[in-house]
Amino acid sequence: MSSTVARWTVVIPVKAPAVGKTRLSPALADDARALLARAFALDTIAAALAAISVERVIVVGDDASLADGAEFLAEPAGAERGLLPAIRHGIAHARSMGPSAVAVLLGDLPGLHPDELDAALEAAARHPLAFVRDADGTGTTLATAAAGVPFEPRFGPGSAALHVAAGFVELEASAAPGLARDVDTVDGLEAVLHHGVGDHTAEAVARLADRKGTP
Repeated sequence: MSSTVARWTVVIPVKAPAVGKTRLSPALADDARALLARAFALDTIAAALAAISVERVIVVGDDASLADGAEFLAEPAGAERGLLPAIRHGIAHARSMGPSAVAVLLGDLPGLHPDELDAALEAAARHPLAFVRDADGTGTTLATAAAGVPFEPRFGPGSAALHVAAGFVELEASAAPGLARDVDTVDGLEAVLHHGVGDHTAEAVARLADRKGTP
């Protein structure tokens, strides 16, 4: 990669595994769901840390053990909690030392490969604001802003359309299944397993399969 490519700070909001991935229920017991939620986050964070274009990874949440080598930022206290407050908190922290190119990456991308993230961030560097639509077509897995550009991501229901309306440029991600396939359901997990997942998720799935096969 060119030495002039932007170096990114990646903010990853992550719920505590005990309360994450609720749409995997009732197909999975709570302990199995928590095991997978942790594995998804760890694989996502590992991919971000390994990406060449990423200079800094900030994990925002309430479980410091999930940071796994990244910088941990406690979720803001008080009544205003949830995905968007955590994201705003992470962006503000990322830019507290001055302007920087910032990307927000969801923490449930167990198939993400560092090369996929590098390619997306290289494309994003050509635009003030950009995003990657999820495989379902309505959500967002990655949103980015160049240094000095005000950044208010629209994650949540219907976020892809909201990002388009807010002036974010949609990045092509058809060749990056690991970046587009976030996992909220058992069907989503099966789809990403078909493409390949990181070590933590592979181990978690194997453990659950062994458990299921135990008499």
